[in-house]
Amino acid sequence: MPDPDPGPCDLVIAPEVVGICGTDLHLAVGDYPTGRFPVVPGHEFAGTVVSVGSAVAGFAVGDRVCVDPNVSCGVCEQCRVGAVNLCPDLVPIGVSVDGACAELVRVPAKVTYHLPDGLDFATGALIEPLACVLHAASRVRPMKDQRVLVYGAGSIGLLAVTYATAQGARSVGVVEPSAVRRGAAVEFGADAVHAPGERSGRHDVDLVIEASGHPSAVADALDRLAKRGTLLQMGVVSPEVAIDLFAYDLFDRELSLVGSQSLANAYPDAVEAVARLPRLAERMVTHTFGLEEYGAALEAARSDTARKVHLLPQQ
Repeated sequence: MPDPDPGPCDLVIAPEVVGICGTDLHLAVGDYPTGRFPVVPGHEFAGTVVSVGSAVAGFAVGDRVCVDPNVSCGVCEQCRVGAVNLCPDLVPIGVSVDGACAELVRVPAKVTYHLPDGLDFATGALIEPLACVLHAASRVRPMKDQRVLVYGAGSIGLLAVTYATAQGARSVGVVEPSAVRRGAAVEFGADAVHAPGERSGRHDVDLVIEASGHPSAVADALDRLAKRGTLLQMGVVSPEVAIDLFAYDLFDRELSLVGSQSLANAYPDAVEAVARLPRLAERMVTHTFGLEEYGAALEAARSDTARKVHLLPQQ
């Protein structure tokens, strides 16, 4: 592919670190609804500015930056109320336009942020998933003193455990099939971990954070909710899959079902918050690959030994 040139309001960035997440796994097999093919993936990234558009102020060649991958129109009804992730004209970098799994990527300057001093690129690439967790948390009442149960101990699930613990949740449990990931959840602050089917409690959780994207987990989560409990759906479930829902449960237990897609406008908050999570990349990143090893990186991300997989395009 030819090297990208910046438009007047763009930057060209050399990605140093790119994260792989569940969205990329769905995209790779073609069942992510907003994917437009062919496309270069990569939406969790940090890197170095190599070229600056003629109308851009505040950035220079050599700047260390990170990027909010969601480019919204800024004028529609959803954008005006702050729900930029629901913009009908949203252009997600690495999903519907070329992303950062490349030596160079072109991005609008308006979604680019300076990396805080002292923050390494690997941590910078974790800002996007952290922003997803911060946005999700904004969709429900504060977690302090709540009984929280997280389904899935991948990168989003582990960040959710970290956040819920930091916010003073009464308890934080995790349901995860992988023994390796269950161990990681304990390391990140979970009070109890369970394999699917092992947890005996019913109607005893105030907040379920579903971060696995597995339909069976979503169905099981509904049975865990206490009266006035909330299911917070973060995991990407295939749009072709449905689950049973007993409407009487919504009425009888006064349940709340809340969706959380992507990160809305939480990216700037995540840029500040990530510095308060010490050794985040060291604890989170388990696998790194070069650009030519993208297939292997996907396989690692599907494995039960991976917390977060990073691609290093400049190596």
